[in-house]
Amino acid sequence: MKILVTGAAGQLGHDIIVQAKERGMDPVGVDIAEMDITDPVAVTEVISRGNYDAVIHCAAWTAVDKGEEPELFETVEAINALGTAYIAKVCRDLDIPLMYFSTDYVFDGQGTEPWKTDDEKNPLNVYGLTKSEGEDYVFKNPKHFVLRISWVFGANGINFIKKMLELAKTHDTLTVVDDQIGLPTYTWDLARLSLDMIETDKYGTYHVANTGDFISWYDFAREIFHQSGKNVKVIPVGSDQYPAKAKRPSNSRMDLSSVEKAGFTPLPAWQDALSRYLETLEK
Repeated sequence: MKILVTGAAGQLGHDIIVQAKERGMDPVGVDIAEMDITDPVAVTEVISRGNYDAVIHCAAWTAVDKGEEPELFETVEAINALGTAYIAKVCRDLDIPLMYFSTDYVFDGQGTEPWKTDDEKNPLNVYGLTKSEGEDYVFKNPKHFVLRISWVFGANGINFIKKMLELAKTHDTLTVVDDQIGLPTYTWDLARLSLDMIETDKYGTYHVANTGDFISWYDFAREIFHQSGKNVKVIPVGSDQYPAKAKRPSNSRMDLSSVEKAGFTPLPAWQDALSRYLETLEK
C-alpha cells in the first residue's frame, strides 16, 4: 500500500512513516520542501503523479497562542483550512481515501460531558476554528477519516512531557493548571491505529486518545514526575494564573467509543503510554 504522509517531520508523521515501513507498506513522507500544501498547483502535481492508495494528512499549524496574532491569521488559515481543502479536492477527484487529524479544540470546552463525534462544533480560538474548517473540506470527500485527538505527545517534537522534564532540572516546585480536563494521546499509539484504519473502508469521524480516567494537566504532571523518579512538588492552580493569547477549553473530554464500535483496538491506557514514552526518551 503506497501512502503519502504530509507533515513527515512532525511528531505524528514521523511515527506513521516508521510503522508503515515496519508493516511492509510504501510510505512517502513530504514536508514543505517537497509539497507546500498552501500551493494548490504543487498539491495537485505531487498527489496526482504519485499513484497513491491513500493520503494521511498530518501537516498543520499547531502553535496555538501564536496563531492568535492578527497578522498571522491568514497564514494559519492557509495551512490548516485552505491547504487541507486543496488536498481534499485532489483526493476526491482521484477517488483516494484521505485521513485528517483534527482536535478537541473544534468544541467550545464547556460542561463536563465527553464530546461525541456528532456534537455541534464551536471553536474558542483560531487554531480550533481553522482545524474545524479543515474538517469541513475533508467531509466533502466520501472516503474520509477524521480523527480528533487531544494533548498530543511524541518523540519527534516539543510537548508537555518534555517541558515538565526540562523544568524539573531547575525547579523543585511547579504550578500546573488543574481545571482543564482530558486525556493525552501518544503519537506512537495513534500511528498504529491510523494505519489499522487506513487499510479499511470504515470511513467517518473518530475521537481518539489514550484510554483511562480523565485527568487534568496537574494530574498528568504528577504522574510524569512519579514515573520518571523526579522529586518535584506540583501545586494545582486555575487557568487564570496562566493567561494566554488563545482561550483553552476546560472540557477536553472526548467520547472514545467510536473506535471500538468500528471494530478497531483502542489505544492503551495513558499511564502505560507515558511509561513507554519515557523509556524512548532515555534511549
